[in-house]
Amino acid sequence: MSSSRPDHRPFLVVLSSPSGAGKTSICREVVRLDRQVAYSVSATTRPRRPGEVHGRSYWFYTEPQFRDRVRRGGFIEHARVYDHWYGTPRAHVAARFREGRDVIADLDIQGMLSAKKALPGTVGIFITVPDRRELARRLRNRGTDSTEVIRRREAELKAELAAIPHFDYIVTNDRLERATADVLAIIRAERCRVGRRRAQRKRQ
Repeated sequence: MSSSRPDHRPFLVVLSSPSGAGKTSICREVVRLDRQVAYSVSATTRPRRPGEVHGRSYWFYTEPQFRDRVRRGGFIEHARVYDHWYGTPRAHVAARFREGRDVIADLDIQGMLSAKKALPGTVGIFITVPDRRELARRLRNRGTDSTEVIRRREAELKAELAAIPHFDYIVTNDRLERATADVLAIIRAERCRVGRRRAQRKRQ
């Protein structure tokens, strides 16, 4: 099997979770371990945090720039979250598909649902943790959010957990290595779905 021409049609995998459950860390580990998976860098209008790099952490746009891309159909999905816009650039995902690579993205629940509508065959994986207290501890220990944002995200946890039935899989992130292995196993299984297989050459 050629690395640029897999036997299956490439697809999008979306990881969603309550804040602090580790979906971004899992995404980056999956990309590191499986070269046939590319990471989808989201676009946003929120201010850049210390250490973040344009095009690697996020694509950082002003609101007029973001709205212009929306008008031109430049996003698979987009939404306003916590007073800022976020979106999944369509061109980046399409380019990776043309390379024969699957794409993994870490999006909120609304983004996952929108991606499934825009790209049929998208796989939704919900990342959770063993218990709510652990999730709250991780959220507070990140050190990137204000107290107000942390409280708002904790209040939304119940609604996020109620959305689990909309996903295809659920993975518990009790240990990064194990959770990454579970996501990789899901991706490999999805590649074997009959509906994703390319037409086989007829025997000579």
